Amino acid sequence: MAATVPLAATGALTLGAGTAHAADSAYVMAYFTESTTMLEADYGLHLAVSQDGLNWTPLNQNAPVVTPTLGAGGLRDPFVMRKQDGTFVVLATDLKGTDWNRDSVNIHVWDSADLRTFTGYRLLKLHDMTDTHSWAPEAFWDPGRGRYGILYSSVNSSGHNVIMVSYTTDFRTTTDPQVFFDPGYDVIDGNLTAGVGGVNYLYYKRNQQLVGARSTSLNPGSFTPFSTPVAHGGTEAPTVVKSLTSTTWYLWGDTYTPNGVFYVWQSTDLASGTWTPLDQKLYTQPLNSKHCGIHPITSTEYTNLLAKWGAPAWNRLKSYNYPSRYVRHSNYAARIDEYPFDPFPDSQWRLVPGLADPSAVSFQSVNLPTRYLRHYDYALRLDTNDGTSTFAADATFVRTAGLADSTWSSFRSYNFPTRYLRHIDYALRIDPVSTAAERADATFRVGY
Repeated sequence: MAATVPLAATGALTLGAGTAHAADSAYVMAYFTESTTMLEADYGLHLAVSQDGLNWTPLNQNAPVVTPTLGAGGLRDPFVMRKQDGTFVVLATDLKGTDWNRDSVNIHVWDSADLRTFTGYRLLKLHDMTDTHSWAPEAFWDPGRGRYGILYSSVNSSGHNVIMVSYTTDFRTTTDPQVFFDPGYDVIDGNLTAGVGGVNYLYYKRNQQLVGARSTSLNPGSFTPFSTPVAHGGTEAPTVVKSLTSTTWYLWGDTYTPNGVFYVWQSTDLASGTWTPLDQKLYTQPLNSKHCGIHPITSTEYTNLLAKWGAPAWNRLKSYNYPSRYVRHSNYAARIDEYPFDPFPDSQWRLVPGLADPSAVSFQSVNLPTRYLRHYDYALRLDTNDGTSTFAADATFVRTAGLADSTWSSFRSYNFPTRYLRHIDYALRIDPVSTAAERADATFRVGY
């Protein structure tokens, strides 16, 4: 697939006359983190990578790769884009936490050649309006103007949020701030997908839903709403992404009821304006991620990012037939609970060599590292390793191809080899498995 196609898929215009680069074959996601009780609130720049744009590997142990020091000292809504010269720029809202009344005319900006180092950190002023903000900045290349446009949400003289645009050539100064899209009511979080069959698509949040507008021009004021709204509870931060291997488009939305869950919709025709929910089995967001920006990268960039920042030293286990639920411990009992929950480290596991057989695996708790998942009277619980051979055998499992889906995993008991780890009434235990329903109960995705 030509490199110009996926660039159009992520809110940035195609390269056009820009510097050529190798074909894109993976993705990077920029995000910040929050959790239900704000245990994991971190307002630095987080990155994750993916080869399919659906299942993500957080970098740097899901810790930030860089943290703002100017303005509010924190960011929200990060966005990454490859510029015309082949390097990257990162933009983000100047806001730490949830003080929605904080005013700011600035956004955070970093330059980066490869997303492994970040230079030129600065605040960039977008406008001179008072008593308002500059939320959710995103950028695109406007070939007609020969400049980049920066989209952002502000309250202008209309008294409601509109999507503004300011233009720049260098992301150091901006000019000509004006209303890009105002349908006459409050809208935020503009995400632009440009140059698809001669049409440009702008998705945004309206009334807790994601809605699209379109135009054959990039001129401010030219977009008209057209799509069928989608939502899953209160939903914001639309991100439209093109598959690198098919004709499918994905629409990511960040929900805040409860806080911090992404849902994804799919379509094979942007012009239709209709979207179908994607099965949660098919995608997994980075742990506690919020308001993401997704951009395609090359295979070399993917490999280099993993080499620089590293994959997590822990895993999460997603249920196959209840894909909104993850294996966790609660009061030392093992179960599957619906994400998100706190304390979130209850769902983080180190899959270590099996205590009874190093070719098998044991599940070591991340937040209670002296304890391991083991079965007792066939029920799974989190116990302290007492060093006995009985404990070692109870805490050891043979990982096999998933009984319901061979691309997933199942875990057979080491000392009761006719029994598999499975859930029943959301509690984990080891049982014989024979029916299709039991095979589904015993199948898990090992990811992050």
